[in-house]
Amino acid sequence: MSDWLAAIILGLVEGLTEFIPVSSTGHLLLLGHFMGFESTGKTFEVVIQLGAILAIISVYFQRLWTLAIRWPTDPGARHFILGLLIAFLPAAAAGVRLYPVIKGFLFETPLIICVALIVGGVLLLWLDRMKRAPRYLDVNTYPMRVYLFIGLFQCLALVPGVSRSGATIAGGLLLGTDKRSAAEFTFFLALPTMGGAVAWDLYKTWDQLDFTDVGLIAVGFATAFLTALLVVRFLLDFVSRHGFAPFAWWRIGVGVAGLALIAAGVGG
Repeated sequence: MSDWLAAIILGLVEGLTEFIPVSSTGHLLLLGHFMGFESTGKTFEVVIQLGAILAIISVYFQRLWTLAIRWPTDPGARHFILGLLIAFLPAAAAGVRLYPVIKGFLFETPLIICVALIVGGVLLLWLDRMKRAPRYLDVNTYPMRVYLFIGLFQCLALVPGVSRSGATIAGGLLLGTDKRSAAEFTFFLALPTMGGAVAWDLYKTWDQLDFTDVGLIAVGFATAFLTALLVVRFLLDFVSRHGFAPFAWWRIGVGVAGLALIAAGVGG
């Protein structure tokens, strides 16, 4: 398979999986492993997430603009922005501190990714079936402690295969949010988290990039943007109707398939 076709496939997978609780990074790394696709410093897998970020900005532009112009005078806007910052900081600090382990070991170990997918799927099934009346229905008015603990849960996603959106959704559900607002908060939290991750990764691997990588990244970026745009527009309604069980079973299936391929000696 050519690198260009692989870039398109990986861009599709990134866009389809970034905002659902199945671990886009885990999917990208496993696909790259089994397809024999290797980007310089694993930068491709991180940078194409910018396409997914752009999709969020496109869909939520009006709300983001309203927050931007109202925060100096609107206590509600300041509450949400501060809560978003509080939720972002734990993973940012842990990601910087653990970067060598994450990129040098966890990103290079498909077995860990497969196990994380399966374990996360089982936990997501349990949470989806949990009978608990939600107390917090609006992402704009979560208590500060809820923002903080969701941020701490997001740190679990530093292990590829756990899923950033899955970890934050799980944290939200355990803390008393409803499914729809838990999913929506992952969209907003993705902006500083993914943006920061891309910026830090570029800083750490800038000297490894070449023009071939930039071309592949551009293709993956555009593909990820278009597919993520569809996911962001329809995910909340899907979750409201069907919950998270379909994603949990998908995670388990991908994890089991990955383990089988590893046992068969497929991939690098």
